[in-house]
Amino acid sequence: MTTTNRKFVLAVPKGRILEKLIPLFKVCGIEPDSDFFDKKSRALSFKTNLPHLDIIRVRAFDVATFVAFGAAQIGVVGRDVIEEFDYSELYAPVDLGIGPCRLSVAVPSEDVGREGYNKMSHIRVATKYPNLTARYFAGKGIQAECIKLSGAMELAPPVGLARQIVDLVETGSTLKANNLVETEKIMDVTARLVVNRTALKTEPDIMNDWITRFRNAI
Repeated sequence: MTTTNRKFVLAVPKGRILEKLIPLFKVCGIEPDSDFFDKKSRALSFKTNLPHLDIIRVRAFDVATFVAFGAAQIGVVGRDVIEEFDYSELYAPVDLGIGPCRLSVAVPSEDVGREGYNKMSHIRVATKYPNLTARYFAGKGIQAECIKLSGAMELAPPVGLARQIVDLVETGSTLKANNLVETEKIMDVTARLVVNRTALKTEPDIMNDWITRFRNAI
């Protein structure tokens, strides 16, 4: 890798994707400090074996924001988050293929096949993806009133908040346990390597080297 005096920051998401990233780190030559692997540690920023690279661990939705605004130059985040924010400064050159799932519409099982269900022009949807959801339904000629929730989407239908939800689905077991049925798939989702476009322009050798490392690692 080309040497540099500039400090680069890699933003990674907390949770299940992070565990699957660790083997890729090894192949890419990244060795985080021991605190990074300590589940009891409350640290959010970590040194690595590379003097010019630090890692920050944040919420998945925040990875896109940190990279888009240049607080981190490189990151890993799901396609769902990339599409939701649609930041112009975010470039996603590599599909890492990890954390596969899908973003889907789900409704209570008793609503499936109900007369008039597919003819509604206005609906209310509970989701943490209001922008993506609104665009999807607008493409079908439906006005979606999106109620943003951070979690527990499955509770929205039974308590009367919204009859439809849009959320990530991996196995479908959580939907089934809450008497919900997946009716439409909006998109397939995997984790992507994202980079800041300005950093790519100003430090092309360094940034392209990281892109190549991750691409080769998969």
